Amino acid sequence: MNLFTGTRSEGRTAAGDRSRSALRALAAAATAVALAVPVTAATATAAPAAIPPGLSCETGKHAIDDYTGFALCRNNGSRTQVFWVHLVCGWSPDVDGDRVTLRPGESGQSTAHCGSLGTGIGEIHVRP
Repeated sequence: MNLFTGTRSEGRTAAGDRSRSALRALAAAATAVALAVPVTAATATAAPAAIPPGLSCETGKHAIDDYTGFALCRNNGSRTQVFWVHLVCGWSPDVDGDRVTLRPGESGQSTAHCGSLGTGIGEIHVRP
């Protein structure tokens, strides 16, 4: 039964079979294109954003947990600075780590954890 017209269809037509075949072919082609994209394209990490002046930082993922990222920074400047790590988490919401205050010469680390339903860490930034 056709839900739009309320009429009952007695049989298939050749035109209907051709349009269904064309839709199936289009869906198969779209699926093939989507699957042909390399996995590394979706998980590649972009270059980290500029590190705030006066800080020297190393960023990375936890050794055994791809959802936890960190920024380990040293204050090489002459004034107190605050920083935190910012994780771009793919399908999950982005997250910020705890704020860390460093006096001149001090080092500290900020960590954050992406939600487990997402695709993991896409980018790691240090925010002032």
